[in-house]
Amino acid sequence: MSLAPPVEAQTDPLVEAYLRRLDGERGLSGHTVRSYRADLAHFLEWHLGPGTATFDPSAVDALRARGYLARLAEEGYSRRTIARRMAALRSFWRHLQGEGLTDRNPFAEVRTPRLDRRLPRFLDQGQVTALLASPDADTPLGRRDRAILETLYSSGLRVSELVGLDLDQVDLDEGALLARGKGRKERLLPLGSYAIQALRDYLVLRDLIHDGDIDRQPLFLNKLGGRLEDRSVRRLLKKHLARSGLAGRITPHTLRHTFATHMLDRGANLRDVQELLGHENLATTQIYTHVTTRRIRDVYDAAHPRA
Repeated sequence: MSLAPPVEAQTDPLVEAYLRRLDGERGLSGHTVRSYRADLAHFLEWHLGPGTATFDPSAVDALRARGYLARLAEEGYSRRTIARRMAALRSFWRHLQGEGLTDRNPFAEVRTPRLDRRLPRFLDQGQVTALLASPDADTPLGRRDRAILETLYSSGLRVSELVGLDLDQVDLDEGALLARGKGRKERLLPLGSYAIQALRDYLVLRDLIHDGDIDRQPLFLNKLGGRLEDRSVRRLLKKHLARSGLAGRITPHTLRHTFATHMLDRGANLRDVQELLGHENLATTQIYTHVTTRRIRDVYDAAHPRA
């Protein structure tokens, strides 16, 4: 049976209850919850097959879990995708255990493929300068786009945190913004002078983005006067990347990687960067030290006569 996504994703009351908990108690982003939904739907489609079979968590044992893992490998899914789906299933079964609906977690008994640690992609200073200069500052949308790009680079925000910003979360006089991250945890972030000026320029023309009623809460508006969505940020970034001649897979998260890398390159403390990024574990932030170490090695190899 192919594991291609079904036209109508198979759902189950237990899955829906789990997703509501993710959305409510843990405060995960809508994108993350949708990913969990898709991964669990893939498993149910394979496990139950066509028809209206009832899902019984206790009927899934380690052998069944290994069978699903094997099928994912046979279908040619990447190790990263397989690891993500198995992690989603382990988390779901932990929830079921906590609810007393099963006494074991079969996916905790299955070893998932080891992942190669990928170094994050980032832009150099010249590329950042070209990108930030792309938006047309003579138009309301151009000023909005420049303010968005400057804010992402200045603060290292996740795109979900950026589009979630309200006007009262930004204090340009103090040069700071209040970000609400994963699990709705808050952190106060500084803004650089370029971002502050770009935001001031945007706010002067903010109400002109749409000539009708606008939502008075969001900082960044779409063309209809409502809150900008993360996919719109991805689209506008793609447009300005093309204008500035930058190629490759560059996303809003690349600007977050760029922020962290440039901070460490210029002597920022790893713990401080961890706080700015909102990482719970220092190990998550340490990936950027591999990037900066590699760059130092490249510079050494290119410059030292006896390298």
